[in-house]
Amino acid sequence: MKILVPISKVPDTTAKIAFTDGNTKFATDNVTFILNPTDEWYALVRALEIVEKEGGTVTVIHQGAAESEQFIRKALAIGATDAVRIDAEATDAYQVAHNIFEYAKDKSFDLVITGKETIDYNGTQIGGMIAEMMDIPYVTLASKLDIENGKAIVARDIEGGKEIVEIPLPCVIAAQKGMAEQRIPNMKGIMGARTKSLTVVASAGEALTTISSFELAPQKTACKMLSPDDMDELVRLLHEEAKVI
Repeated sequence: MKILVPISKVPDTTAKIAFTDGNTKFATDNVTFILNPTDEWYALVRALEIVEKEGGTVTVIHQGAAESEQFIRKALAIGATDAVRIDAEATDAYQVAHNIFEYAKDKSFDLVITGKETIDYNGTQIGGMIAEMMDIPYVTLASKLDIENGKAIVARDIEGGKEIVEIPLPCVIAAQKGMAEQRIPNMKGIMGARTKSLTVVASAGEALTTISSFELAPQKTACKMLSPDDMDELVRLLHEEAKVI
């Protein structure tokens, strides 16, 4: 079983968000970055669980500059077999997905597992784009994944319940909470990560989008408390002051 797990770095959830260059770039000064939790906790760990049971390898792939290698090494310390770094800053989802496709298209991976989304842009695009480019099945919002007789048995959340999907391998799965439990790298894993293979490849993808500008969400305003008997005032406020975001 050969499994590919794309990983990304994201700002820590406690980071103060600010923009530079006319609000077209995210200000990274004094920002702590982390491995994207859905990639690390769910996609990577479930991939490791599968190869521990079925045998095989787990390759992690990341697009970013050389300073991103500390996050790749963490994935290796958790248990990934080897790693690939695409030597370019990520600019949009298409570019990243295309680069992953270009690397993976002739490597005969049985399974690609991504996190359902990154916690910075929440785009939920990469997995679907990779599946389309590779022309293989795709399931998102997956909370359970088992491999049986060359097929993926996937439980995914839908409105009001769960749906069980059976699809052939190879396929792409986007994992979310419930897929696996977080693993903490131990000292043996950290030491072993130093000697595991990390291959650097050039970017082959072109971005399809550009950033016009970012803006911060409006600050919360004071909450107005009304008497439950004052329906006229409630109706007035809904008509005159309430805004739909």
